[in-house]
Amino acid sequence: MQKLKAYVQAARLRTLPLALTGICVGNACAHIAGIFSWTVFLLTLATAILLQILSNFANDYGDFVKGTDNEQRVGPERALQSGALQRREMQLAMILCGLLALACGIYLLLTAFRHFSWNDFLFFLALGLLCIVAAVTYTVGKNAYGYHGLGDVMVFLFFGWVSVKGAYYLQTRLIDLSVLLPATSVGLFSMGVLNMNNTRDLENDAVMGKRTLPVRFGRNFARFYQLVAVIGGLFLSWAYLQFGVPSDLNWLYFAAVPAFFITLRKMYAVNEARQYDLILKLTVLSTLIYGLVFCVIGFSIS
Repeated sequence: MQKLKAYVQAARLRTLPLALTGICVGNACAHIAGIFSWTVFLLTLATAILLQILSNFANDYGDFVKGTDNEQRVGPERALQSGALQRREMQLAMILCGLLALACGIYLLLTAFRHFSWNDFLFFLALGLLCIVAAVTYTVGKNAYGYHGLGDVMVFLFFGWVSVKGAYYLQTRLIDLSVLLPATSVGLFSMGVLNMNNTRDLENDAVMGKRTLPVRFGRNFARFYQLVAVIGGLFLSWAYLQFGVPSDLNWLYFAAVPAFFITLRKMYAVNEARQYDLILKLTVLSTLIYGLVFCVIGFSIS
């Protein structure tokens, strides 16, 4: 039971809403377009969850190996850092999770493209493999991109554009450029989550050579960055709904706004690094509320 508890801890279940938001928003856009399959939706969710857990396992492993997860680190204690799991056990968990994500992804593609299109199948298979590589190499390896300030770009691409646009295309097989608006919103909110994580860990990351954006440019920059990401994300999704979605429930979108601004207000009141952990959790919660509201609007259209 202790090992199981350690694996659950390493999976960081509180991060899963972030992975699910993009998939839900993409499927809501597909429902708005009048094309939707519950089977494809659920398989996409399962694949996204496995990829997120793989990323969390790899993050635990990579930061531990590099010495970044140490006694000076602020935030929850990690499974390897605490000794609850050994390196070999985490490596096996990463391999198993990666294989499950690949298997689930292939089944998803066979279901989504059941009338078969080799071009679509091979493109998404390559994209899925790239997602697995990106999930692992954020902190693992000599050239881990998370240590060079590139995590924000990758989070924007994979949690935003790939997640939303990919989910939309798997349902509809349509290319609709307007879907880039909510896809960019989700990408910006995801960047905000990573930004708060990195702002919390700023001092320790600087010592360990992890050159995140808050380390490079400072805490004041990180706060301004957060403000721009939140306001930009809220505006783009509002524009998509306002000008492209014929729903009487569009006004519900404003129910997602207060959580973000309450979180921003709390962020500007923070004066200790440890307090950013609460801001991180609130940012994830705000993003989840946004995703739920967007889905209510999208799925209300028949």
